[in-house]
Amino acid sequence: MMPAKIIKFKDAVKNIFDRTNRLIYVAETNDWIVKWVGEHVVDQLNQKGLIKGRVSLSSFGLRNKIIHFGSINSFMKNGRGKIGAGNKIIVSWFHVVPDDERLNHINDINERVDLVLTSCQTTRKELIKNGLRDDKIIVVPLGADLNDFKVLPADKKAEIKKNLGLPADKIIIGSFQKDGNGWGEGLEPKLIKGPDVFCDVVIGLAQKYPIEVLLTGPARGYVKNRLKAAGVPYLHHILAKQKDLVDYYNCLDLYLIGSRVEGGPESLVESWATGVPVVSTRMGMPADIIVDGQNGITAEVGDVEGLAAASEKIITDNILREKIISNALTEVKKYGWDELAVDYYEKVYKRLSA
Repeated sequence: MMPAKIIKFKDAVKNIFDRTNRLIYVAETNDWIVKWVGEHVVDQLNQKGLIKGRVSLSSFGLRNKIIHFGSINSFMKNGRGKIGAGNKIIVSWFHVVPDDERLNHINDINERVDLVLTSCQTTRKELIKNGLRDDKIIVVPLGADLNDFKVLPADKKAEIKKNLGLPADKIIIGSFQKDGNGWGEGLEPKLIKGPDVFCDVVIGLAQKYPIEVLLTGPARGYVKNRLKAAGVPYLHHILAKQKDLVDYYNCLDLYLIGSRVEGGPESLVESWATGVPVVSTRMGMPADIIVDGQNGITAEVGDVEGLAAASEKIITDNILREKIISNALTEVKKYGWDELAVDYYEKVYKRLSA
C-alpha cells in the first residue's frame, strides 16, 4: 500500500491543476469510515450528474471549489490554515465526545465554515448548545450501499460460515467497529464506543446461551482480551474493503451496539440491509430511527441489563425477531446512498453551488 504522505502529496498536485471537479471531499488516510462515506457520496453524485467531484486527502491548492471536510478532525488537520480564494467550506461533525476540545473552535467555525453536516439530532443539539449557529447545521443520516449490502440465500450463508469456521449451532453476535484507542492493538478501550458495555452484555449472555462473537475492525485488543478471559469464543478479521463486510453480516444472528456516543453508526443500516436484528443503546442514529419492538430494540446508554434483556428477546422470540427483520428491511430503503446522495446535494451542495 502506498504511504499516506505520498498519497497526500499526489492529491495536492491534483488539486492545483483541477479545473473539472466542483466538489472536493477531503478525507483522512487512516479514517476508514470517513473515506468510505465520501467515496459513496461522490460516486453517486457523479453517476447522477448532479455535481462533479472526487475524494482527496489534501485541501492544499484548491481554488473556487466546494470543499467538504469529511470529519471535524480532517478540518482541524487540513482546513484551519489559509483556504484558497473562492472556496466554500463544509465540515462533517458526526459526534461530540466528553470534554471535546474541538468545541473550543466553535467561534472559528461560525466565522469560516459555510455549513456543518451531521448525521443525528443528538449531535445537532450538542453543537447548538455549545454555540454553533443553528442555521449552519444540516442533518443527513449515514447510509449503506444497498446494491452490495443485502440478504444472501440460506445456502450461501451456510457456506460463508463454514469457510470462516463459525459453528452452525451457535448464536453469532457481531461487532464491526474500531473501539480501541490509537491504531495499534487497541488494548486501551475507547469508552465512547462502549467496548466495556459490549463485553459485559456478551459475557453475561454466554452464561445462558451458546454464543460466539464475530469481530472486524482495527484496534480490538480490549474486547478480544476480555472475551478470551471469560472463555467466550470469538473470531476477528480486519477487512480491506467495506464491501467485504457483507458476508460477515450475513453470518450474524444479532448485531449489538453498546456505544455511549455515535454519529451513526453505519453498522445500524448495514445490519438492517442484510437482515440482521439490532440491539443498541439509545444515542446517535439509533435514537432517531429505531422504533422499539418494530425495527430494533434500544436501551439507555450504559444499561447492560437492558441490552442483555433486549438481546434475549431477539434470541428467544422468533416471531418478534422476524417482525423486526422484516420491518428493518423495509425501513432501510430510505437509507441507500443513492437516495442520501440526493439529500447531500439538495440540502448541502446545491446551496453553495451558486
